Amino acid sequence: MDCGILTSKTVLLFLSLVFWAAGGVLAYVASYMMRSFDSFGSFLQDKQTLIPAAIIIGISVVMFIFGLVGCCATLRESTGGLSCFFLIIMLIFAAEVAALVFSFIYQGKVSQGLELSMNGTFAKYNGSNAESQAVDLLQAELKCCGIKNYTSWFTIPWYLTNKTIPSSCCINKTAQCPSSQVQPNLIYTEGCEGKLEKILHDVLTYGMLVVLGFAIIKFFGMLSVCVITCRSNSRRSGYQAIYA
Repeated sequence: MDCGILTSKTVLLFLSLVFWAAGGVLAYVASYMMRSFDSFGSFLQDKQTLIPAAIIIGISVVMFIFGLVGCCATLRESTGGLSCFFLIIMLIFAAEVAALVFSFIYQGKVSQGLELSMNGTFAKYNGSNAESQAVDLLQAELKCCGIKNYTSWFTIPWYLTNKTIPSSCCINKTAQCPSSQVQPNLIYTEGCEGKLEKILHDVLTYGMLVVLGFAIIKFFGMLSVCVITCRSNSRRSGYQAIYA
C-alpha cells in the first residue's frame, strides 16, 4: 500500500478513536467549567461566560456519532463518506475555534463585572439569606475575607450594624474570633476578589488548552482526508484494504 495512504488512514482511524475519547474528555471539561461557575454564580453578573462551556458540551455529543462515521468511511475509502467526514471535521474545527475565541473574550469580561457583582452580594449580607450563604461559602472555601481584603467589611452594612466580621473570615472559630475587636492574626486577611478571579481565569484557560489540543488534531485529520481522497482518485483501482 502507498505509504501516504497508509499513514493517512492510520491518522484517520486514530482520529476516529480520538473522537470517542475526546467526546468524553470534552464533556468532563464542560461540566467542570459549569460546576466551577455555578459554585460562585452569585458573584458573576455576566452569565454569558458559560457560552464556551455550552459550545464544548455540544461538540462532545456529536463526537461520539462522528467517530463511527469516520471509522467506516476510512476503511471503505468511500469518497462520499470521506467528504462527509471532512465536512464534519471542518465544522467541529470551526466550533472549537469559536469556543477558543469566546473563552478569550470572556476572560476579560469576568474581571470587568466581578467587582460590581461582589459589592452587591456582600452588601446584602445579613447572616441568614442566600447571599450570606454564598459569601460564607466563598470565604471558607477560598480562605479569604472581604472583597479586596478584610478591611472591605468595615464599610458593609453588616459590620456597621453588628460591629464584627462574619465567622467565615476566621481561621479557627474561637472566643476571640469573631469579635468586635478584629485581630488580623486570627482571620484570613486576603481579599476574595483576586482569588476568585484567578480561579475563573484558570478554569477558562484549562478549557482553552484542551480545546486547542483537539483543534490541532482535527487540522491534521483534514489534511489526511485530502491525501486519501486525492490518492484514491489517482489510482486505477477504486478500493484497497487498509491492511493490504
